[in-house]
Amino acid sequence: MPVAVCQVSYAIEELVGDKIAHIIPLGFRSLSWIYSGYAGIEEVRLAQAWPKSTRLHTIPLHHSFDHFSLSLNMEEPEELRENLASEAQYLRDLPPLNRETPRNASANDEDDNAYREETLPSCTSDLKRSLTQPLLSPLNNGQQQQNLSRGSSQVAIIGSKYAPVESLDYEIVENDVFKQDWRTRSRAQILQYILLKWTLAFLVGIFTGITAFTINLAIENISGYKLLKVNEYFQADRIALAFSILTVTNLLLALSSSILVAYVAPAAAGSGIPEVKAYLNGIDAPDILAPKTLFVKVVGSIGSVAGGLDTGKEGPLVHSASCIAALIGQGGSKRYHISWSWLRYFKNDRDRRDLITCGAAAGVCAAFRSPVGGVLFALEEVTSWWRSSLLWRAFFTTALVSVVLQTGIMYCSDGSCGLFGSGGLIIYNIGDVSVNFGLVELLPVVTLGVVGGVLGCLFTFINGRILRFYFALHNNNGPMMKILHVTIVSLISTALMVGLPWLGDCIDCPTDIDETCPTTERSGNFKQFRCPDGQYNDLASLIFNVNDDVVRNLFSVGTANEFKYKSLLIYMAQSYFLALITYGTPVPSGLFLPVMITGATYGRMAGMVMRSLNSGLSELDEGLYAVLGAASFLGGAMRMTVSICVILLELTNNLFLLPLTMLVLLISKTIGDLFNYSVFDQIVHLKGLPYLEEHTEPYMKHLTALDVCGSPLVTLSAVESVENVVDILQRTNHHAFPVIDDDEVTNTHILYGLILRSHLLVLLRGKQFLSSKTMVSSFDSTKTFKPIDFAKPGSGKGVTINDVSLDVNELKMFVDLHPFTNTSPYTVLDTMSLAKAYALFRGLALRHLCVVPKIENGFPIVGILTPFGCNVESFRKPWTWESYGGVAVYEKFAQEEIYSQHWMFQLHKRDSSSPTLQA
Repeated sequence: MPVAVCQVSYAIEELVGDKIAHIIPLGFRSLSWIYSGYAGIEEVRLAQAWPKSTRLHTIPLHHSFDHFSLSLNMEEPEELRENLASEAQYLRDLPPLNRETPRNASANDEDDNAYREETLPSCTSDLKRSLTQPLLSPLNNGQQQQNLSRGSSQVAIIGSKYAPVESLDYEIVENDVFKQDWRTRSRAQILQYILLKWTLAFLVGIFTGITAFTINLAIENISGYKLLKVNEYFQADRIALAFSILTVTNLLLALSSSILVAYVAPAAAGSGIPEVKAYLNGIDAPDILAPKTLFVKVVGSIGSVAGGLDTGKEGPLVHSASCIAALIGQGGSKRYHISWSWLRYFKNDRDRRDLITCGAAAGVCAAFRSPVGGVLFALEEVTSWWRSSLLWRAFFTTALVSVVLQTGIMYCSDGSCGLFGSGGLIIYNIGDVSVNFGLVELLPVVTLGVVGGVLGCLFTFINGRILRFYFALHNNNGPMMKILHVTIVSLISTALMVGLPWLGDCIDCPTDIDETCPTTERSGNFKQFRCPDGQYNDLASLIFNVNDDVVRNLFSVGTANEFKYKSLLIYMAQSYFLALITYGTPVPSGLFLPVMITGATYGRMAGMVMRSLNSGLSELDEGLYAVLGAASFLGGAMRMTVSICVILLELTNNLFLLPLTMLVLLISKTIGDLFNYSVFDQIVHLKGLPYLEEHTEPYMKHLTALDVCGSPLVTLSAVESVENVVDILQRTNHHAFPVIDDDEVTNTHILYGLILRSHLLVLLRGKQFLSSKTMVSSFDSTKTFKPIDFAKPGSGKGVTINDVSLDVNELKMFVDLHPFTNTSPYTVLDTMSLAKAYALFRGLALRHLCVVPKIENGFPIVGILTPFGCNVESFRKPWTWESYGGVAVYEKFAQEEIYSQHWMFQLHKRDSSSPTLQA
């Protein structure tokens, strides 16, 4: 269950179901208590903030209408009993609830909202805000138990469904087993490891290039033959047949994509860039980079793009390349008998993260044929941790992708690949156009930047509202709702595709061109669409083309008067609208090209305006204005600068446009950042992914590390009973446990280190137990267990406590944790500011940060910081009403008022078994 965080220094009234309860914070270092008035809560779960005991204390409440009594019939340590008694006496001295009549339990939702508004405290005006429903709907008990069994405690929307998420282990575990492995590595093994890293990067580049070439080849041919046939029937005046063929073909292609997503790999929905970005930030989720996700991403992106949906293949290519990198970097597979010893070096999250970063860079290179832009995209947008050695490998990977794509293009240049085009690495070549600009051009360029920033942040805002509706629609209904959703969007897209060209104008074909006009091929600037011979329909030339050719038409130079204002305005509105309603549908879909097309459309209109107003004073071509318009909208929506600038330069092969492109991007990004997140960052937050931002928030300086230590601390002894280890793993979902040892000299407890949940499961399955607490040497343990035994599986189901089978005699034995404990975990003092602790946590890519007391209080550790506990979003939420498996929770963090203490409380009903929050 989410831990409710309350930042108040007085008693507040809390709604619990249909009753009222007082919450009395009595000091974080003591106990958090809940005073319940008249039915409402049936029990209270209390956890000691200073862990003399590791148990979660459940105390039943016996109460009447105006008072209550607290039962202390528990066998607890004497110190705890004294604290319980003193706290109970404090509660008894409080005045009773002053309610004449209990509220009617059958009140409707409107009454509930009104009642909540009345009962909120009046100390500050912001506390009377309306309570809003969170994006993530309540999970049922079955889902909660499933998450517990998986060892996960956080849920998020992955692709198009709920999924448990957890953190990745980037920290090097320094225990006896791994130290022994490091000592025994030879120079040849070290060189083998380095060579293998480059070999895997080589394979990622080769397979990404082949995948991208296959996707492009399929899309170009399917879309080309479809449009050729439809255009043929339109010219023959068989409009009904043309419309029917186009509708059925688009619908079948889109449905094939949605069916695969709905029933095979829901994680393949969307662009995949938010999921890859979250993974590289340290967030893992099932199937996010699985082989089936790769298959659905590749096949589904072909269906969605060729099916006429307003999507691009850039996001799916980034996700696909990341899946390829994850698959190659798994370090072998026992299931498929690929488990060579030298692959064991890559069975860890650190090396997989680096390889997936190379994959993300390769995906952008494959989409735009931009090797340098791909590296910069990985650096600027998706990665959270970067170093110079990774830069070289990423560049090596993107260079290989470029070589593979160029080889495929040269092979198809003779027409042996059907309708596949041959544009080389420079897709929209305008490199031979001179770019001369002066003060006359600065005003429209700045205007384009402002327009791009405004339209970009507006797009992000509207798309966020639409995505909220889509997520609720998909997760509250079955797979058929996803298929129905795609069907509706496909029909709307096809209807606009057929209907809007009728609003276009028939324009005489230019006579000074080498290109055929009107064109009868798949691509080209001039589509006839029921116009007389010698004329073309300017709006149909944009609509009856795939997105790549649309951008090529808009970027074309030396084509003045090719499009009219009305047609460009209609097409811009259509592209903007379809991008809004299409992005978020349960199909693999990208957003780069739809955004680029919208920006290029109003950019070309700006060029037409300048040409008509200045009467030749402006030397910039309309096509160059289209490039600047595309840059402005990309900057306003994506909020990237350097990578987009380089990608556009590599796309157009025109270096002289660099200064104006930089200016437009800086203006549009600045304006967009004033209002909201980028579109990808917004999706990360909407999906509930606990992303750790790079910067700290100002209020973090007023809090300490102790203030945000979350769930009850559970510790293990250095030599622990097997029964206790099994019990702890069954009733908690923590992923690491402090190991406490006894100092025989000083007769005090010491923090020996930290042991991972996954390592405990390996020890239990290995069954190398002791009959007594007599310790064995670490040397014997390093012979019994090897580092490969503790390696993390690349994909599929990991080991859970349900996979451990022990008999009664084994449960009575002991296990020595000394050789397997990380003896040097990162630690901070409990008085360290949250800002410094967060910077350390984020900068070192930690999963657990131990908080130790500055003043000795008898116990060596007071809590553990985790990524979920440090997530900034948990402190940004206003008053939120959340019904979570029978548990009522309020959350409040008043950023404008910093209080001196920090309390945590949990409200439980007796039939609730919700897990607590832990990484």
